[in-house]
Amino acid sequence: MSNSNLLRTAMASLLALGAASIATAAPADHEGQEQCAGVIKAGKNDCATSTNACHSHVTTDSNPEAWIYVPAGTCEKIVGARVVKVVDPTPADKKKS
Repeated sequence: MSNSNLLRTAMASLLALGAASIATAAPADHEGQEQCAGVIKAGKNDCATSTNACHSHVTTDSNPEAWIYVPAGTCEKIVGARVVKVVDPTPADKKKS
């Protein structure tokens, strides 16, 4: 492998690691956010509901149980949405990663 190919491979690896670390650095506590339900598109929910055990698994639009995190004060401005307080069942080790 030539030096230029080695350098390209090393740079690509560093960029991939940087992108992966940014993707996993989401805040675990959702400070300054609220849970907003009732207007979520199918497959876009943030957490489990009584009919599914995982995020992104709701199969209908505007499911009354499906919710996402939005900045505090935003949900009440969306027609048809309502603020909910649901215990997020995501395991603690998954929230930190």
